[in-house]
Amino acid sequence: MNYPSLPRLALLVCTLTAPLHAADGFAPEPGFTALFNGHDLTGWHHQDGPALGGKTDPGDGRYSIHDSALVGNDAKAAHGRVLLWTTKAFTGNFILRLEFRAGEKTDGGLFFNKTQLQCGDYSNYAYKSCKAYRPLDWNAIEVTVQDGVARATCNGELLTTTLKITDPGPLALEADKGAISYRRIRIKMLP
Repeated sequence: MNYPSLPRLALLVCTLTAPLHAADGFAPEPGFTALFNGHDLTGWHHQDGPALGGKTDPGDGRYSIHDSALVGNDAKAAHGRVLLWTTKAFTGNFILRLEFRAGEKTDGGLFFNKTQLQCGDYSNYAYKSCKAYRPLDWNAIEVTVQDGVARATCNGELLTTTLKITDPGPLALEADKGAISYRRIRIKMLP
């Protein structure tokens, strides 16, 4: 009988299990720019704080990075909401795409400077009528901002067409109550 050598067997095991522990290899669609690289907090900061580039933990224990996702940690979120802001402001027209996964009764959000779009357990909070929402699973959000008004969908289902972005600026992710994760955050600027 012909058995693989131990080094070849180890290489095979590592190859088969590597995707479980490595970055997911996601690349933004043509024309989109990644706002979160899946590895560290380059491009993000606490409000009125220094840029967190190169760090994998913003220092407050409420967010961490796991499996290419920015994770709002449930135990720490109970101490109050935490927002992570982009270091860059987005004041024009754009399309923002991201995915989020929320625990039961989780309340989180996406901020367009001072305007919030809820991201969380839609079966318990805002957008309860959203049939496309997948509890405890990844959900795709797309927000198109045109002339100060946002149109948002969750997994292709319309959430709103009338969210007014009153004071455009940086974007933020919120972890308020419960566990929430964000990934594949990317933006495409429009004319």
